[in-house]
Amino acid sequence: MTTLMVQGTTSDAGKSTLVTALCRWLTRQGVAVVPFKPQNMALNSAVTADGGEIGRAQAVQAQASYLPPHTDMNPVLLKPNSDTGAQVIIHGRAVTTMNAVAYHDYKAIAMQAVLASHQRLAGQYDVVMVEGAGSPAEINLRAGDIANMGFAEKVDCPVLLIADINRGGVFAHLVGTLELLSPSEQARVQGFIINRFRGDLALLQPGLDWLEARTGKPVIGVLPYVLDLHLEAEDGLDRRQADKAAQVLKVIVPVLPRISNHTDFDPLRLHPQVDLQFIGPGDNIPPADLIILPGSKSVRSDLAYLRAQGWDGAIARHLRYGGKLLGICGGLQMLGQQVHDPLGLEGAAGSSAGLGLLEFETTLESEKQLRNVRGRLSLEDADVAGYEIHAGVTRGPALGQPLVHLEDGRSDGAISDDGQVMGTYLHGLFEYPASSSALLRWAGLENVQDVDYHALREVDIERLADLVENHLDTQRLRALCGLQASTASCCN
Repeated sequence: MTTLMVQGTTSDAGKSTLVTALCRWLTRQGVAVVPFKPQNMALNSAVTADGGEIGRAQAVQAQASYLPPHTDMNPVLLKPNSDTGAQVIIHGRAVTTMNAVAYHDYKAIAMQAVLASHQRLAGQYDVVMVEGAGSPAEINLRAGDIANMGFAEKVDCPVLLIADINRGGVFAHLVGTLELLSPSEQARVQGFIINRFRGDLALLQPGLDWLEARTGKPVIGVLPYVLDLHLEAEDGLDRRQADKAAQVLKVIVPVLPRISNHTDFDPLRLHPQVDLQFIGPGDNIPPADLIILPGSKSVRSDLAYLRAQGWDGAIARHLRYGGKLLGICGGLQMLGQQVHDPLGLEGAAGSSAGLGLLEFETTLESEKQLRNVRGRLSLEDADVAGYEIHAGVTRGPALGQPLVHLEDGRSDGAISDDGQVMGTYLHGLFEYPASSSALLRWAGLENVQDVDYHALREVDIERLADLVENHLDTQRLRALCGLQASTASCCN
């Protein structure tokens, strides 16, 4: 068994993408590889095969490894619910909510969960491919670190350091990060990878030569900037749009401070007939066919924010003019009469008035509901699959007209009497062609093109593996993974 870790000089340097690429590259060679991220901080999560919750990036990496997502792939997940506090999820289950200072003291306990998961995976797979978090050179976070070099030192694994040249200052990022590490950590770094390069590589070569001479570390390769590559982000909103057809459905998503699982909208962003816009603070909601209220980690505070922005009035106006409105998870809860948080799970205990568009109320309860589900939409009887991640329990007459009929016998969500407003707890509604097309037709799009989001993601994962083969030193990578050159005859 070999463990190899990818760390980055900054957040969004390309760690998740590189681990995904390496997982698929290794599976092509018949290597049993498993992704692993010791600690993740993200509001985008996925439900695992064993009924827990992990970061979505690790779920995509599991797909790249042809594995079902498992809680051991991301044993510690932090879901921020304020600027200073977060829900702490250990082995897929929420155990507590802590502020940053308290969690710093808790990390010794969290490390035991990390090491237990790593040990289990190491006993089952040839290679454990590890993704770090943020940067290992964040001085204020180094004490008790479990996400970067603290973990690498504990399990004694080699590290690759990746930096994004598109940000500028790539050599300063790499050299500066290395200089801020301890001598044993510096020795652990086995090479550099430069990400998102565009231009003539010959012009970069003098810098690469200097970097190797200055640090004594090899450059494993330079990955090109790929404009149209799509992988689900851990947190940052991807606002790119592909070229669209002349006739498109206009969709608006208000960006709430604690927006969660905004990856729900990636299939719409990539759909050739959908113009999706994220509307941020201070922006007015423009005319649209469909407004979608997203998931939220703090529903009551995000409701207050929505009202402070004047978006409640814009939504009412949108409905008066015949527009459609869909709420997903926290967005569903906002559509009702009241949201109650008697235990103070997402902030101060209390209740808040909802938008009053559907006749139900929601109470947040301590036991979070985590499920992968399948069923059929009330719209067109279309097949649907998705996942539930919510603490709220919703009750009321509006649920008598559900949006989804689930295979397990339950129903989910609600449809208003006039058909303009719908809500559901299901994330992933737009990932499958049948349900996505039915929802787009409901919103007003004619002659809908079926788009298979999972097939699109699979194509991009394959492209990533090609980038590894074509642009990185695969001989060094094989050696770091404990492989013999003869096991990878298909690669460079």
